[in-house]
Amino acid sequence: MTPLDRPIWSALTSRHAHLSEGDALAKRYQPTVSAFAATLNDTPSSQRALFDLSSDGRSLLFLQADPVIVPPGMVAVSAAAAVQMTASQPSTIEQDDRIELLGETDIPAMLALAELTKPGPFTVRALELGAFWGVKEDGRLLAMAGERMRPQGFSEISGVCSHPDARGRGLARRLSMFVAGRIVERGEEPFLHAYATNTAAIALYESIGFSLRSTMYVAVLQRAAN
Repeated sequence: MTPLDRPIWSALTSRHAHLSEGDALAKRYQPTVSAFAATLNDTPSSQRALFDLSSDGRSLLFLQADPVIVPPGMVAVSAAAAVQMTASQPSTIEQDDRIELLGETDIPAMLALAELTKPGPFTVRALELGAFWGVKEDGRLLAMAGERMRPQGFSEISGVCSHPDARGRGLARRLSMFVAGRIVERGEEPFLHAYATNTAAIALYESIGFSLRSTMYVAVLQRAAN
């Protein structure tokens, strides 16, 4: 198993350990950071630890290369197929002065853009996971991309989205290339995820140097109703 087979676990036991809750068998991000959770393995002990971790009733989001095992006392609210892509040498772009680092004052605009475009789970504490960059026009945030899970030696590109008014201008592509380049500059390997049905996104990422590393399983688990 490589760190990317269970990227959530790998992140929560390394560079995101300070954002984690749980024990040596099951962990999740602090709920206000992310709904992502993971187990060390699929043993009964890990499954019991996951059940205990869900005592507050919150849904837990899994993303891993192995099929997600539903522990006794829990149910899968939803499930989907995804792909994981990596790029050791992604395409690069020339300096683009439109791209700027986003900060705390940008969070309301980032949340609004994420709510409108649905790039994936996004919370008010997203900037604690990694850096985000965006393109603005007349002070309005048109597109953004950033980093999410960060296992040792890797960083995930996430939150890639463009406002409908800015579609067709290549902003998502340029931002993805920019973030990938920053990750490589740090000596890390960029990776990302897309739903298997999102052929447009997969084609975009292939065009900038990413290739399929693994199929992935996505599932939302929560405690079964009594």
